[in-house]
This record gives sequence, structure tokens and C-alpha cells, in this order.
Amino acid sequence: MSFEEDDRAVLHDEHSEFDGETGTVTQVMETMFGDATYTVTFEEGQESGVPEDALEPATE
Repeated sequence: MSFEEDDRAVLHDEHSEFDGETGTVTQVMETMFGDATYTVTFEEGQESGVPEDALEPATE
């Protein structure tokens, strides 16, 4: 599933301080290989370069 700006998503990345948190997609970037990466903003900061497979749609 791809995400658009302003979508709410849950981050799943055990190496991130925001693992398991819900945030808002604030930027969608396309790599030179045609894949999308995302910037997700949380209450306490943001995570950039997030791959699509590390996100799931938020249910709240």
C-alpha cells in the first residue's frame, strides 16, 4: 500500500526511537529506483527515509 501526505501511519522499525508510534506522513519521495520513501512526523520529532514496508495504516 502506498501512502499520501497527511495519511496517519504506524512505524515498525526496531532501530527507530519512534517504533510502534503513530505519526503523519509529511513528505513522499521517490527514489531513483521508483520506490517511495516517506518522512513521518511524530509528536516528539520526525523520521525520514522510511520505506513503505516499515509503515502500516493507522486505525485510530
